[in-house]
Amino acid sequence: MKKLLYKYRKFFIVLIVFSAITITLFYFALKPQKMLPIYNPADVNPELVDSTVQYKSKYHTIADFSFVNQNGDTITQKNYEGKIYVADFFFTTCGSICPKMSTNLVEVQKAVLNNPKVLLLSHTVFPEVDSVSVLKAYAIKYGVVDSKWNLVTGDKKEIYAMARKSYLAVKLGRPDQLYDMVHTENFVLVDQKRRVRGFYDGTDKEDIKRLLEDIDFLCKE
Repeated sequence: MKKLLYKYRKFFIVLIVFSAITITLFYFALKPQKMLPIYNPADVNPELVDSTVQYKSKYHTIADFSFVNQNGDTITQKNYEGKIYVADFFFTTCGSICPKMSTNLVEVQKAVLNNPKVLLLSHTVFPEVDSVSVLKAYAIKYGVVDSKWNLVTGDKKEIYAMARKSYLAVKLGRPDQLYDMVHTENFVLVDQKRRVRGFYDGTDKEDIKRLLEDIDFLCKE
């Protein structure tokens, strides 16, 4: 038996190597490849989408915008051009889900702090109260890094349009008050081409973990 193995040792070595390569190739061929959907208004809960765009089933992108951040600087889509970013909606006097959302977004900021491909963008839904100085105080409270994370305020109609026509993430408020908004716990992931790639519960640690994994995926896409 030993003589036989020795005689055909080269054959067995080749066979083992070939088998290992074949198994590896089959593993990667059959392994499910990670994919992130590209969301359009028609794919999302209609409660979160303005009626004028609910029909749209393809080619949806984030519209141009212009708001003012916590430092009084004008922030536009140019500041986010070619970037992956996480957007959300909040207001500084919110005592329910906002503190937890902001705390979790701080953790996201820490995770992407040294990644130049990723930024954060938080919009107030209560601009009549959340002035630049109020946003600045909030930013200081949560340790916002200005180069990484913008808290923005502006015209309420424009914020409303972005929330429901672009980010597909905010519910209607009182029917008797036009442009009233009820923000949700949603964090919205936007890719380098201004497409919506994911929604995440900003109050849930597991969803934050999933968000970070998806950011990493987009960085390598």
